[in-house]
Parts: sequence; C-alpha cells; structure tokens
Amino acid sequence: MVMNQPSAAGVDRLWPLCLDIVRRRRDGASPLEDEAAPMAWNSEEGFALGDGWGPEAAELFALLKPVLDRPRNGAPWVIGQLGQSLDGCIGTRGGDSNNVNGQQVLLHLHRLRALCDAIIVGAGTAAIDNPQLTTRRVAGEHPVRVVLDPTLRLAPTLRVFSDRQAPTLLVCDALRSAEAADRVGADQVLGVPGLLDANGTPDLHVLLRALHRRRLHVLFVEGGGVTVSRFIAQGCMDRLHLSVAPVIIGGGRPGLQLPPSAAMRDCMRPASRAFRMGADVLWDLDLRDAAP
Repeated sequence: MVMNQPSAAGVDRLWPLCLDIVRRRRDGASPLEDEAAPMAWNSEEGFALGDGWGPEAAELFALLKPVLDRPRNGAPWVIGQLGQSLDGCIGTRGGDSNNVNGQQVLLHLHRLRALCDAIIVGAGTAAIDNPQLTTRRVAGEHPVRVVLDPTLRLAPTLRVFSDRQAPTLLVCDALRSAEAADRVGADQVLGVPGLLDANGTPDLHVLLRALHRRRLHVLFVEGGGVTVSRFIAQGCMDRLHLSVAPVIIGGGRPGLQLPPSAAMRDCMRPASRAFRMGADVLWDLDLRDAAP
C-alpha cells in the first residue's frame, strides 16, 4: 500500500504533540494514558490518535509511531535511513549526493532528527557532505551529533565540530581519546574501550552500550551506505527508512552493501509499508521482522 504524504495543516496540529512525547521521554516522565487526550498511550499498543483526526494526520502518525513508541528507559533502539536512486545508488561515483531525493524526504529526515536522542553518521558522510545534522527545517531540539571516526581522519574544521549548534561526539577507540581531544576538544570526544574488533571494524554493539550509558537511547543512523550496512549486518538496526527516487544514476556509489545470500530463500524479507513523498517512495522496513 502506498500512502500519500499528509497536508501541512495535519502536520501543524500533530507535530507539537510528537515533540511533547519526546520531551516527556527525555525528562523521564511517563506517557499520558488519558484516553481523551489527542494522542494517548496504551501499554499494549503504544500511542494512538484520539478522535477528530483526518486521514492525512493519521498517515503521518502511522509513519512516526514506531519512533514515538520507544520507552524512556528501554534498550537502545536504532532507525536508519538511506536515500537512493532506482538503481540502488546513493550518489554519483564522484560523491555528489545532492538532490537524490526531493524536499519532502529531506523534511522527513529533519523530523526524525528531532524525534531521536542522537544522530549517527560515518566518517565518509561527514567528509563528503560536511553536514550540519540539525533540525533547522522543523521545530524541535537538535539531537546529539555522533560521528564515527575511529582513524581520526576528519578535519576539525568540519561544521559538526566547529559550529557549536548542537552537542557533538567524535567516536574513536579509547586508546586514541587524547589524540582526538587535541583535534576537536575533549568535550567533543567519546573514547570507547574495545570499539574496534580484530579487523579494525567498529563493534556497534559496544558503541550502542556506550551511547546508552550517556542516556542516548533512540538513535538515528543517517548515513552513509557503509555505516547503515554495518548496523544491519551486525544486527544493530531495528528499522530502516529507504527512500527511492525516480532517477537512474548509473555506476554510482552503492547504498546497502550486505553479505551475499546463497539463495533467494535465504534473503531478508522485512515487513514493509510504503509512503509516497512527492515523486519519491519511502519504504518503512521493520528489520526485526525480516525472516527469510
């Protein structure tokens, strides 16, 4: 089923309620269980809309509900996103990824940032895009910006390290914490003991535990393809929003890069929903319900 993106009027009514849910979660407050509330909590089914909402608001709520339902003190919960072409590329071979998806998808990304405690990107995305990783397109607090840079290859002049718009954590192994602090300041370094495995690859389970200790529970992995793929391959991602644009890049940078399956019967088949966003289609994939 493909659902249309909601109108601005529905968003204007619903969005402040979503932000209030996030505020209460971060403050450690229990969700509202008042059945008369516009959006009430049920311990068995999570949040539900009250009476008086139209179909457009209901569609937006359906898209955001898996994020809103996260408990305030639960285990780390991770949602990822990739924007790609019809042929599975997230950018050109030279690294240009501007305008792969349209403005509605970009707005959705900013909403996800506002609903999550932290946003995670890999060093490649930080170096190529020099992103701000803020919520400047929507109301809501900026998330903590987490940049995975175990080899310390990123320049300290990147905006995430220098603009001070939001808290930032450069993640590296604890053995290199002092070196990282010399580059970006000790307040922007998270040195994680045992972050790298024997092959030098980040152990994302170790990372999630470190972020959890900092009360960063609901996490948004925004890119790039290598980082999102690692989260999926290590079983560390709960949900993926895959936005497909009607464009063919040809020979570009690939999106998901996962270990090959020997046969079609072995492939992941996640439960899915589709939401139309302008010319793009966003696939909401439940990776915890992805048995072959």
